[in-house]
Amino acid sequence: MPDIKLFAGNATPELAKHIAERLYISLGDATVGRFSDGEIQVQINENVRGSDVFIVQSTCAPTNDNLMELIVMVDALRRASAGRITAVIPYFGYARQDRRVRSARVPITAKVVADFLSSVGVDRVLTCDLHAEQIQGFFDVPVDNVFGSPVLISDILQKTNLNNPIVVSPDIGGVVRARAIAKLLNDADMAIIDKRRPKANVSQVMHIIGDVAGRDCILVDDMIDTGGTLVKAAEALKERGATKVFAYATHAVLSGTAAKNLANPALDEVVVTDTIPLSDEIKALNKVRALTLSGMLAEAIRRISNEESISAMFDA
Repeated sequence: MPDIKLFAGNATPELAKHIAERLYISLGDATVGRFSDGEIQVQINENVRGSDVFIVQSTCAPTNDNLMELIVMVDALRRASAGRITAVIPYFGYARQDRRVRSARVPITAKVVADFLSSVGVDRVLTCDLHAEQIQGFFDVPVDNVFGSPVLISDILQKTNLNNPIVVSPDIGGVVRARAIAKLLNDADMAIIDKRRPKANVSQVMHIIGDVAGRDCILVDDMIDTGGTLVKAAEALKERGATKVFAYATHAVLSGTAAKNLANPALDEVVVTDTIPLSDEIKALNKVRALTLSGMLAEAIRRISNEESISAMFDA
């Protein structure tokens, strides 16, 4: 294997540590801190000249700090003559603004961040479950978007006591994801929640397409933010006769009132991954579990370094 150097910012230190363990290497020696005025201070404390360098850093909250840490680390490594720099961004922040709806006067922040990373000298990006896959096209460098679904599916398959399970997409936009997971779960049945607002100033109504009565529902999504919509979906499923509702998502954004929402009894269990560290408040909820993507990301890093296929990791 080529000379791999793995560095970590302050966003996901535990994930980076576990990735390094899977690769049988030590984390690179770097100082990533702050000057007295709050500006980011980075110093690379070892030789990286000609090395294949990977930086593990999710751009989760505090989003701007974590993004700037990544940018400054890339610049430091580029100036230290690293051979190739891959930004490993398990959770890619600013991804939800990926288009201008009806020509609204809003930015396309996903493109702004992509340009930022490209301009500072990133050679490649490795990320997981982008909010919209077309974001890959915003970059001027290669992007590998791997999927957390195999890890989630493995956990679901270990639930031997599921009662006639059905995979549920929380909205129309998540149908492709839900269908793919249902297929891998022995062609399980699928339901869709169609959220509609009958008219202005009227509460949103959730129509459930599919029969969930007397069945355990597996709600799947790419991320959970405040959890408000997730709870409403779980309540709607229970009202339609679902016995249990398990929520699975790759990214645990969990901002605002998430802890309060996830405590709602309509949700029996919430399973996420470690692309974003869980707060102590969330950890205190016994129903929330985090699976690690360290093995999958380590394998992707190994394949990138050895010029092997990434897509082969997901060939069924």
